[in-house]
Amino acid sequence: MSPAPRTSWLARLFGNHRPKPVDDVAIDVELPTPLSTRRIGDYLSRRGYHFRIDDDGDVTGTWDGNRFWFLLLGEHQEILQVRGRWSTTLPVTSRLAVLQAVNDWNRERIWPKVYVREESQGLALYAEVSVDLERGATDDQLGQVVSCGLGTAVQLFNTIGGQLPPV
Repeated sequence: MSPAPRTSWLARLFGNHRPKPVDDVAIDVELPTPLSTRRIGDYLSRRGYHFRIDDDGDVTGTWDGNRFWFLLLGEHQEILQVRGRWSTTLPVTSRLAVLQAVNDWNRERIWPKVYVREESQGLALYAEVSVDLERGATDDQLGQVVSCGLGTAVQLFNTIGGQLPPV
């Protein structure tokens, strides 16, 4: 009696039908392209957002009354940072309560990074989402970072505003 023929794992998986090559299928793939102020502005314009270019050449605008900047950082401007400043300036005497709220946020969430900075008028609250896009980004990826930065920062400002005593 001769031994049973050995079958490959592919034959066992697909039976006698092997998958056919997909040489004739057109796949539409967007390749990542370098970041630029223009690309950020184009994305914001497509979304119907209003913004301007400031004296430093950065894209800036106001969302829900809060100032935001879209900064290109790094040696090759490969890091996109969405930075927001809460519209409310807090008295220096509220430092402890503000720091506790900020610490709770940073401990429980990934985005945005939050910090407090003392400025001439009092305490300012900042939020940042930074992503290294050294290889560039597709339009969808760029939109994801911008949306994440704006959305999570506005959520933070609303949350903190509800936790602190009125100014």
